[in-house]
Amino acid sequence: MLGKGVVGGGGGTKAPKPSFVSYVRPEEIHTNEKEVTEKEVTLHLLPGEQLLCEASTVLKYVQEDSCQHGVYGRLVCTDFKIAFLGDDESALDNDETQFKNKVIGENDITLHCVDQIYGVFDEKKKTLFGQLKKYPEKLIIHCKDLRVFQFCLRYTKEEEVKRIVSGIIHHTQAPKLLKRLFLFSYATAAQNNTVTDPKNHTVMFDTLKDWCWELERTKGNVKYKAVSVNEGYKVCERLPAYFVVPTPLPEENVQRFQGHGIPIWCWSCHNGSALLKMSALPKEQDDGILQIQKSFLDGIYKTIHRPPYEIVKTEDLSSNFLSLQEIQTAYSKFKQLFLIDNSTEFWDTDIKWFSLLESSSWLDIIRRCLKKAIEITECMEAQNMNVLLLEENASDLCCLISSLVQLMMDPHCRTRIGFQSLIQKEWVTGGHCFLDRCNHLRQNDKEEVPVFLLFLDCVWQLVHQHPPAFEFTETYLTVLSDSLYIPIFSTFFFNSPHQKDTNMGREGQDTQSKPLNLLTVWDWSVQFEPKAQMLLKNPLYVEKPKLDKGPRKGMRFKHQRQLSLPLTQSKSSPKRGFFREETDHLIKNLLGKRISKLINSSDELQDNFREFYDSWHSKSTDYHGLLLPHIEGPEIKVWAQRYLRWIPEAQILGGGQVATMRKLLEMMEEVQSLQEKIDERHHSQQAPQAEAPCLLRNSARLSSLFPFALLQRHSSKPILPTSGWKALGDEDDLAKREDECVDLGDV
Repeated sequence: MLGKGVVGGGGGTKAPKPSFVSYVRPEEIHTNEKEVTEKEVTLHLLPGEQLLCEASTVLKYVQEDSCQHGVYGRLVCTDFKIAFLGDDESALDNDETQFKNKVIGENDITLHCVDQIYGVFDEKKKTLFGQLKKYPEKLIIHCKDLRVFQFCLRYTKEEEVKRIVSGIIHHTQAPKLLKRLFLFSYATAAQNNTVTDPKNHTVMFDTLKDWCWELERTKGNVKYKAVSVNEGYKVCERLPAYFVVPTPLPEENVQRFQGHGIPIWCWSCHNGSALLKMSALPKEQDDGILQIQKSFLDGIYKTIHRPPYEIVKTEDLSSNFLSLQEIQTAYSKFKQLFLIDNSTEFWDTDIKWFSLLESSSWLDIIRRCLKKAIEITECMEAQNMNVLLLEENASDLCCLISSLVQLMMDPHCRTRIGFQSLIQKEWVTGGHCFLDRCNHLRQNDKEEVPVFLLFLDCVWQLVHQHPPAFEFTETYLTVLSDSLYIPIFSTFFFNSPHQKDTNMGREGQDTQSKPLNLLTVWDWSVQFEPKAQMLLKNPLYVEKPKLDKGPRKGMRFKHQRQLSLPLTQSKSSPKRGFFREETDHLIKNLLGKRISKLINSSDELQDNFREFYDSWHSKSTDYHGLLLPHIEGPEIKVWAQRYLRWIPEAQILGGGQVATMRKLLEMMEEVQSLQEKIDERHHSQQAPQAEAPCLLRNSARLSSLFPFALLQRHSSKPILPTSGWKALGDEDDLAKREDECVDLGDV
């Protein structure tokens, strides 16, 4: 840290100019010791995992300020992951405070998690793909979980460099077939392995009984019915085998139009209003077919408008809301803020953080998603209206908005089991194309849109603003986002239930072979030990309905780099309106005729929304009732734990929200201890209570990005941004100066 008397010598004399020159690279000093140690590190393979290629004497860089230090080891590539086996791995294993994943190590990268690969040629960074004529001296891997790995290949044998670089590029960038995924190799090899309670009481919505249970739970069975018309996927491969439709709807109509244009039930409110979704009918040119479709949709319109269904609001998400292209573009810009190669790059971006953040539009997209969900909530809660979400395939934005609405209105969805069941119902069974949207097969980059990650980011905003309302923590959401790229779980690796069942051997001609039992991500014991799983459960969760005792002010996450945009009016395009009053436009829209000019963003609706929003926020919060987020100004923040956890410069040791949580846990323990003493006097047994996470309770100095950055090595942070250092002059200039007192003000 630069302060008084740092630059120059003492006593008014000139500082002697350094004369020592080293011709030995820092990483070469202990080469022999490192080579001996790396032989002792063994590669741990999962069932069905095979080693493809490897290289020895690879230097993995660790960024510290402007100096680069490294660890020697082996770089290997299997059909599951890229792994670095360094000589410091044994030291990490002995650290009891590490939040470890049993499947993926700290220096492991699953092949699906690789985003971009760069090579450094003569200090120039270039993207690597296809066949290479020249091989780089340095390899940089950007991951989808925002980790950055840098490997020096200067001291590796040329043959090994060619083998490892070509292997990594081929197995991460080249298009692949679904059956070639490691998911199937692992499931075949681990078929005899027993998994403890794989569903963990999460409702999977793969049986008719599950849907009937959900109808009964939400009291939707009065107006809606579960149907099995698509059993065996005979009608539509995009729809699940079982789903729910309005009771008067004939099942023949589902078969006739192959599931398109059918209002499918999502959830029912306590007042009887319901949330539905509908996919568009295929666009046809033949007038006769168009007339049939119009008659069919007119019948659907009358079905959901007659008693007891009453008024229906329609929301066309395909034309009046976000486009997938907007989401893709925004996230591509946004993630570049966190894919930092070195400390200098971090401080270079720090001075223009707000402008870069705003230009990405990612926070604004989150705000718009939350606002749309609140609008729909207002229609259902305050106006007792049914809401019908329209989208081309009803598998992207429909999943996003319907899930957010249920999260805000249904306290069951804010429990861990309820949240997992919600994802199963709306995303997995609902037919979200995880295979395409995550680009697991590398077949079409244009289809890679982080819709599910956008949903998790929106959920995090709610969790951050209302912590006691959620049984799960932000750490749970972070590891859930990481699980998108672990190909031993089937949850996020298929486009539809039909695709999953077909490739698992449950459907098709191959009846002799035993169906594969693929793991579900909801069995957290596969990834984490019980002690680590405790960090996924919120110890501050309010289990019984309680009213807030005062103004609802969530725990503020103070950070050296502000994580939200300044208080500015959100930019909204005039073409994106609110709900239409003209529900009869439903038919024309589904037939492909866009009439966005006729869609009114009425002042009356805006007033209703504002009144509903302000009224709720003026009252104390019932954590087991309706829950609305703040969507104005700097209330929408950057999800620090996920996006900044791998950047040492972004950490606050001993501070941040973690320090506040630790104090709260200490108070909880004290209250619990007093309660036990009171109960002892009354000779009653104390009900077992959830234990506070011991990692959080016992650690003396935690990072603000706990548990992913515990006590990581952190670089000294300059008080001035990089531009400020440059203004002071060159290093040689500084060395020649006499004693100077540099006053940088209060820190």
